Amino acid sequence: MCVIWKQNGKVFLSGNHINYGSATSVIEMKDRIDIAFDFRRDTPKGKDPDVASPTLRRYHKLLWSKPLPAGTPFDLSDTRANCYLHHRSGLGEFFLASDTVIPSFRKVPQIKALVPEAEIEAFNTIGYTIGGMMIFPRNKIDGRMTINGARGFHPLVKDRFDLTLECIRRHYASEVSPLSDVLRRYSDFFMLFADFRGYVEFFLLHDLVIDGGKGLEVKISKPYDNFRSSPVPRGTDEYRAYRDDAVAFINARNRRIQLATA
Repeated sequence: MCVIWKQNGKVFLSGNHINYGSATSVIEMKDRIDIAFDFRRDTPKGKDPDVASPTLRRYHKLLWSKPLPAGTPFDLSDTRANCYLHHRSGLGEFFLASDTVIPSFRKVPQIKALVPEAEIEAFNTIGYTIGGMMIFPRNKIDGRMTINGARGFHPLVKDRFDLTLECIRRHYASEVSPLSDVLRRYSDFFMLFADFRGYVEFFLLHDLVIDGGKGLEVKISKPYDNFRSSPVPRGTDEYRAYRDDAVAFINARNRRIQLATA
């Protein structure tokens, strides 16, 4: 289906683009984004939705095939063999994969012991909607860990997206973080968005930041002590406070996604 949009006096023509805010767009999409869809529903049993949900892959392609902050089209293809999403142009070549970014910590023993299973499952149901999903580069560089892997395994990040986003903010500001090395390896990807604000606006992450006057700051949930100790919640109250913050972000981002694709 044809999509035409105009930005900075230029007219662009492509197959799967959406309105991302500042551009004046005429959008037609054969698919609408269902912000309540749990991607586990169309994932084969025993498989990971990030790999095996066809709906999630389609949503990522629809959402993130759009102009970059500089106005250059960033078209994503899902037809390359053994590649989730792919982009190749004068900007470079990018191999991208989905990542479920909001951990419920359901496998952590102290969480399992303290929080009812039904409560954790309700959290997961929201976490597996599109508001809880991102894309990152999937290709390993020099055989080293990807962003998805590094943020999951690092003991000071533990897969938390608020802490991942804080590391990305520090990357753009040339500040040190637990993920400095891995983010630096993929600096060409982050350069696509110019700066931290561009990254936030492109991926509709506005509801996880605040504008403090000196630039965007990440809304970081507790527990957090500037990356000095484990960020995994230690008790029921702490877990529920973390969960409530995460759910509020996912719901707000889902609404933002819905507005962007209406």
